[in-house]
Amino acid sequence: MALVAPVQAKAPVRAPATTKTVLVMGDSLSAGYGIAVSQGWVSLLGQRLKATSPRWSVVNASVSGETTAGGLSRLPAALARAKPGVVVIELGANDGLRGLPVRDMQANLDRMVKLSKASGAKVLVIGMRMPPNLGRAYTEGFANAYTTVAKSNGATLLPFFLEPIMLDRGAFQRDNLHPTAAVQPRLLDHVWRPLAPMLR
Repeated sequence: MALVAPVQAKAPVRAPATTKTVLVMGDSLSAGYGIAVSQGWVSLLGQRLKATSPRWSVVNASVSGETTAGGLSRLPAALARAKPGVVVIELGANDGLRGLPVRDMQANLDRMVKLSKASGAKVLVIGMRMPPNLGRAYTEGFANAYTTVAKSNGATLLPFFLEPIMLDRGAFQRDNLHPTAAVQPRLLDHVWRPLAPMLR
């Protein structure tokens, strides 16, 4: 995921006191890499919340190129600013593409979930998958890390973010890594299924 192309992080904007907040901590897949920010699934989530759950708003603290270590380092400040009711963690792809140890990624995700829950938020962990060329041991360990973290912490798990579009080459930009603007609604629908019950 050119997920490794860094951009300057933007401080999460604190939501109005009259709303509850969904805080999204992600990488370029959630930051809207290669498309207009307004077209990304997180922005579309904000529109859906406004229409269906007006007491909720979304804060997108996603950064292109982010790893789980980077997300963990930014999380305490993001939690303090946004005071979220729900935290969505969509990280790990850059760890995998860089071949970073799965145990470190898992430990970072585990710490993020624990910090989020300690702040009083519910947590949705969004998993990713790695290509088979990285080897079976790595790819299976990578996928299992998300399951382990979610199960051990009582968090909600969406096993694979790109599942609805993975087999559709036309759903990706020229880099064959980042989804196009056209399929962002499908990704939102995919996330919405586990997320919606958490907003009740």
